[in-house]
Amino acid sequence: MVAGNADKVRPILGDLRLQLGARFNLRDSGERKFVWIVDFPLFEFNEEERRLFSVNHPFTAPNPDDLGIMAEHPLKARALAYDMVLNGEEMGGGSIRIHSRELQLKVLELLGLTREEALDRFGFLIEALTYGAPPHGGIAFGVDRLIMMLCGTDSIRDVIAFPKTQKAVDLMSGAPSDVSPRQLRELSIKVTQ
Repeated sequence: MVAGNADKVRPILGDLRLQLGARFNLRDSGERKFVWIVDFPLFEFNEEERRLFSVNHPFTAPNPDDLGIMAEHPLKARALAYDMVLNGEEMGGGSIRIHSRELQLKVLELLGLTREEALDRFGFLIEALTYGAPPHGGIAFGVDRLIMMLCGTDSIRDVIAFPKTQKAVDLMSGAPSDVSPRQLRELSIKVTQ
């Protein structure tokens, strides 16, 4: 039994579930179980900033069934977003994008942008939507994550070409390396201690 903010509790319980499954040999390593995760919330409320944020990004389309509740109950609106999960681990995720100019402006307004701010920041997109963009979306799979799953390893460092250490150092290439004063001047960057 747990208590607390759902955004904090759910990831912890998910990780606990995977650890217990591994510890008690409840996971059949030869079996592949796929599932689509859908009905993600469209928005979340940030207590610190006292405003709505997009759970995925501000261009994810809302579920058409929830268009009527967005203005009054935006936290109940679901996104047309999806993740593919294999044996409890996310393989990839994606969403259907907003393809309506007015709906895009409405979502940006719910996120706290005035119409003028929305046009200033995203005018290129909003103008493009006036020409009739078709419904569109996609999904992105992490190839290194897929290889990790196929190899049966728990660490992505075991399968990526240039793994970083805990301190973000690449031992193969020596990155990050020192930057010359000339490079810093070109970029107008000053290093301070």
